[in-house]
Amino acid sequence: MTLQATPNRYDFGGDASVPSVKAALQSCGAEPLRLEYAGRISQLGYHVTEVKAASFVTLDCGGNPDQWREVILQVEDAELAEGASPMTAAKLTAILDKVASRIELDADARLTFEVGPSGEPMQVFDVGALEVLAGQATLRLTDRSVICKPRHRAEMRAAPTQCCSPSPKAGSGCC
Repeated sequence: MTLQATPNRYDFGGDASVPSVKAALQSCGAEPLRLEYAGRISQLGYHVTEVKAASFVTLDCGGNPDQWREVILQVEDAELAEGASPMTAAKLTAILDKVASRIELDADARLTFEVGPSGEPMQVFDVGALEVLAGQATLRLTDRSVICKPRHRAEMRAAPTQCCSPSPKAGSGCC
């Protein structure tokens, strides 16, 4: 995963890990942290209901075995309770640290969010970016699309790579 950062934005490209998100959140400290998902902004009272260290062993539709690990944050998007404080970047970091002290979180695992309003079905999201503007941090979650892995692999093999552009750099090892 390549983390690209500008002064107010950290781009994860949909492939974030717990350490990369924590590193980006360090710059936010006690600023309120909102989630943007499915065309909405989370309510101030959202909370992490569960953190899962998941290991997947699968067989795709082409009969190909696969395996990977994910850290999944399940979030209930709820109103802020009276007297409660909104989620901050520091608080989310503290939650992740507490979980990591009790269960093993693979540092290379993909970070996934399962988010939904109270009483509604949750949806699965990847981490797209963290933006910090006007004293508030927003973690922008992106939809995770369904893909047919064999077809996706075939399309990736057929597409020219950036490395094989019309004029690759001499000595780059490309093409």
